Amino acid sequence: MTKSTLTHPAPTPPGLTSVLDRNITRMQERRAADERDATLSERVSDAITRFAGSMTFVIIHAVAYGTWIAINVGIVPGIEPFDPSFVMLAMEASVEAIFLSTFVLISQNRMMGAAARQSDLDLQINLLAEHELTHLVSIVDAMARKMGVDIVDEAHLSEIKQDVSPEAVLDGLDAADRK
Repeated sequence: MTKSTLTHPAPTPPGLTSVLDRNITRMQERRAADERDATLSERVSDAITRFAGSMTFVIIHAVAYGTWIAINVGIVPGIEPFDPSFVMLAMEASVEAIFLSTFVLISQNRMMGAAARQSDLDLQINLLAEHELTHLVSIVDAMARKMGVDIVDEAHLSEIKQDVSPEAVLDGLDAADRK
Protein backbone atom coordinates (compact mmCIF):
# COMPACT_ATOMS: atom_id res chain seq x y z
CA MET A 1 0.00 0.00 0.00
CA THR A 2 1.19 3.49 -0.69
CA LYS A 3 1.16 6.22 1.88
CA SER A 4 -1.63 8.07 0.09
CA THR A 5 -4.01 5.12 0.53
CA LEU A 6 -3.26 4.83 4.27
CA THR A 7 -4.24 8.35 5.20
CA HIS A 8 -7.01 10.70 4.29
CA PRO A 9 -7.35 14.41 4.92
CA ALA A 10 -9.30 15.23 8.05
CA PRO A 11 -12.83 16.36 7.32
CA THR A 12 -13.64 19.97 8.07
CA PRO A 13 -16.06 19.99 11.00
CA PRO A 14 -19.23 21.94 10.29
CA GLY A 15 -19.06 25.43 11.74
CA LEU A 16 -15.29 25.43 12.18
CA THR A 17 -14.71 26.99 8.79
CA SER A 18 -16.83 30.01 9.66
CA VAL A 19 -14.99 30.44 12.97
CA LEU A 20 -11.62 30.20 11.25
CA ASP A 21 -12.73 32.58 8.51
CA ARG A 22 -14.00 35.04 11.10
CA ASN A 23 -10.77 34.87 13.12
CA ILE A 24 -8.58 35.26 10.06
CA THR A 25 -10.66 38.21 8.87
CA ARG A 26 -10.47 39.87 12.30
CA MET A 27 -6.70 39.43 12.47
CA GLN A 28 -6.28 40.89 8.97
CA GLU A 29 -8.52 43.81 9.90
CA ARG A 30 -6.46 44.38 13.06
CA ARG A 31 -3.18 44.36 11.13
CA ALA A 32 -4.63 46.79 8.58
CA ALA A 33 -5.81 49.07 11.40
CA ASP A 34 -2.36 48.94 12.98
CA GLU A 35 -0.83 49.93 9.64
CA ARG A 36 -3.31 52.80 9.27
CA ASP A 37 -2.62 53.98 12.82
CA ALA A 38 1.16 54.01 12.32
CA THR A 39 2.69 57.46 12.47
CA LEU A 40 4.27 58.98 9.39
CA SER A 41 7.75 58.43 10.83
CA GLU A 42 6.93 54.75 11.51
CA ARG A 43 5.64 54.26 7.95
CA VAL A 44 8.71 55.99 6.49
CA SER A 45 11.01 53.96 8.71
CA ASP A 46 9.27 50.70 7.75
CA ALA A 47 9.51 51.57 4.03
CA ILE A 48 13.22 52.39 4.30
CA THR A 49 13.87 49.23 6.31
CA ARG A 50 12.01 47.12 3.71
CA PHE A 51 14.00 48.70 0.89
CA ALA A 52 17.31 48.39 2.74
CA GLY A 53 16.60 44.68 3.19
CA SER A 54 16.09 44.07 -0.52
CA MET A 55 18.33 42.79 -3.30
CA THR A 56 17.64 46.03 -5.20
CA PHE A 57 19.38 47.92 -2.38
CA VAL A 58 22.34 45.53 -2.55
CA ILE A 59 22.63 45.85 -6.34
CA ILE A 60 22.40 49.66 -6.24
CA HIS A 61 25.14 49.78 -3.62
CA ALA A 62 27.34 47.28 -5.42
CA VAL A 63 27.11 49.35 -8.62
CA ALA A 64 27.53 52.71 -6.86
CA TYR A 65 30.45 51.66 -4.66
CA GLY A 66 32.03 49.66 -7.47
CA THR A 67 31.86 52.70 -9.76
CA TRP A 68 33.21 54.98 -7.02
CA ILE A 69 36.12 52.62 -6.41
CA ALA A 70 36.81 52.08 -10.11
CA ILE A 71 36.94 55.84 -10.74
CA ASN A 72 39.13 56.56 -7.73
CA VAL A 73 41.70 53.85 -8.44
CA GLY A 74 42.02 55.32 -11.91
CA ILE A 75 40.72 52.47 -14.09
CA VAL A 76 37.94 54.53 -15.71
CA PRO A 77 39.51 56.45 -18.61
CA GLY A 78 38.65 60.11 -18.95
CA ILE A 79 37.42 60.59 -15.38
CA GLU A 80 39.76 62.09 -12.79
CA PRO A 81 39.78 60.43 -9.38
CA PHE A 82 37.99 62.67 -6.87
CA ASP A 83 38.49 60.55 -3.71
CA PRO A 84 41.78 58.67 -4.14
CA SER A 85 42.13 57.99 -0.40
CA PHE A 86 38.46 56.87 -0.13
CA VAL A 87 37.88 59.15 2.87
CA MET A 88 34.65 60.53 1.40
CA LEU A 89 33.45 57.01 0.60
CA ALA A 90 34.15 55.87 4.17
CA MET A 91 32.36 58.93 5.56
CA GLU A 92 29.34 58.41 3.29
CA ALA A 93 29.14 54.72 4.23
CA SER A 94 29.39 55.56 7.94
CA VAL A 95 26.64 58.17 7.81
CA GLU A 96 24.44 55.81 5.81
CA ALA A 97 25.05 53.02 8.34
CA ILE A 98 24.05 55.33 11.21
CA PHE A 99 20.79 56.28 9.53
CA LEU A 100 19.97 52.74 8.38
CA SER A 101 20.59 51.29 11.84
CA THR A 102 18.31 53.96 13.34
CA PHE A 103 15.53 53.14 10.86
CA VAL A 104 15.93 49.43 11.55
CA LEU A 105 15.73 50.06 15.32
CA ILE A 106 12.56 52.13 14.91
CA SER A 107 10.98 49.33 12.87
CA GLN A 108 12.12 46.70 15.37
CA ASN A 109 10.62 48.68 18.25
CA ARG A 110 7.30 48.73 16.43
CA MET A 111 7.51 45.00 15.70
CA MET A 112 8.38 44.29 19.36
CA GLY A 113 5.25 46.18 20.42
CA ALA A 114 3.15 44.07 18.07
CA ALA A 115 4.84 40.89 19.32
CA ALA A 116 4.18 41.90 22.94
CA ARG A 117 0.49 42.44 22.15
CA GLN A 118 0.37 39.03 20.44
CA SER A 119 2.09 37.45 23.43
CA ASP A 120 -0.46 39.04 25.77
CA LEU A 121 -3.28 37.71 23.59
CA ASP A 122 -1.73 34.23 23.60
CA LEU A 123 -1.41 34.34 27.39
CA GLN A 124 -5.04 35.40 27.84
CA ILE A 125 -6.27 32.67 25.50
CA ASN A 126 -4.12 30.06 27.26
CA LEU A 127 -5.37 31.17 30.69
CA LEU A 128 -8.96 31.03 29.49
CA ALA A 129 -8.43 27.56 27.97
CA GLU A 130 -6.78 26.36 31.19
CA HIS A 131 -9.68 27.66 33.26
CA GLU A 132 -12.23 26.03 30.97
CA LEU A 133 -10.35 22.70 31.03
CA THR A 134 -10.19 22.82 34.82
CA HIS A 135 -13.94 23.33 34.91
CA LEU A 136 -14.47 20.46 32.45
CA VAL A 137 -12.32 18.15 34.61
CA SER A 138 -14.52 19.00 37.59
CA ILE A 139 -17.66 18.22 35.57
CA VAL A 140 -16.25 14.91 34.28
CA ASP A 141 -15.16 14.00 37.82
CA ALA A 142 -18.68 14.67 39.12
CA MET A 143 -20.15 12.56 36.29
CA ALA A 144 -17.72 9.72 37.01
CA ARG A 145 -18.56 9.75 40.71
CA LYS A 146 -22.31 9.77 39.94
CA MET A 147 -21.85 6.77 37.60
CA GLY A 148 -19.73 4.96 40.20
CA VAL A 149 -16.49 5.03 38.19
CA ASP A 150 -13.44 4.51 40.40
CA ILE A 151 -10.91 7.36 40.35
CA VAL A 152 -7.46 5.80 40.16
CA ASP A 153 -5.26 8.76 41.13
CA GLU A 154 -7.31 10.89 43.51
CA ALA A 155 -4.36 13.20 44.40
CA HIS A 156 -3.55 13.91 40.76
CA LEU A 157 -7.20 14.58 39.97
CA SER A 158 -7.58 17.08 42.82
CA GLU A 159 -4.46 18.88 41.58
CA ILE A 160 -5.81 19.05 38.03
CA LYS A 161 -9.13 20.47 39.30
CA GLN A 162 -7.39 23.55 40.73
CA ASP A 163 -7.10 26.75 38.69
CA VAL A 164 -3.54 27.76 37.93
CA SER A 165 -2.55 31.16 39.27
CA PRO A 166 -0.52 33.10 36.68
CA GLU A 167 1.11 35.05 39.50
CA ALA A 168 2.26 31.83 41.18
CA VAL A 169 3.73 30.58 37.89
CA LEU A 170 5.57 33.88 37.34
CA ASP A 171 6.84 33.84 40.94
CA GLY A 172 8.08 30.28 40.43
CA LEU A 173 9.84 31.23 37.20
CA ASP A 174 11.44 34.24 38.89
CA ALA A 175 12.61 32.09 41.79
CA ALA A 176 14.08 29.52 39.39
CA ASP A 177 15.92 32.28 37.50
CA ARG A 178 17.49 33.57 40.74
CA LYS A 179 18.99 30.15 41.54
